[in-house]
Amino acid sequence: MVLFHKIISTGLGIGYIGKGAGTVAAAVTCTIWWFLQTEYTNPYLWPFLSTIVILLLGVISGDEVELVWGKDHQRVVIDEVAGMGIALLLVPLKWEFYLIAFILFRFFDIAKPLYIRRFEALPGGWGVMADDVLAGIYANFSIQAIVLLRLF
Repeated sequence: MVLFHKIISTGLGIGYIGKGAGTVAAAVTCTIWWFLQTEYTNPYLWPFLSTIVILLLGVISGDEVELVWGKDHQRVVIDEVAGMGIALLLVPLKWEFYLIAFILFRFFDIAKPLYIRRFEALPGGWGVMADDVLAGIYANFSIQAIVLLRLF
């Protein structure tokens, strides 16, 4: 069962890349989301449901791999996948918006402003996931403001 959680927590192995794995995981997430959007998919339901599933799997897997690798190990990138998913919720399917959402998410995830760092202190898988969830929320609010103001 630990192998399953290692696969999930590393974003299907992306976490084993080493330095920059979080950025790669976020970029892969953007790309997958882009290609899964079609005129036949519900642009609101499947992204929301899949983000919830990824978040819950991340919390559970984060708990399990913490016992093996320690707290919030660099291999764990499922948090970036969930955070990037949150950043893309309800974002119009335009490459410019996806690129801006990616940049904003990585900024909030790396710089950790506005109390994001405090969420890392939560125990277990919640601590792994919560800071990236908040970074995703901040990125999403920012991109929604850009879309509403038609800055691009």
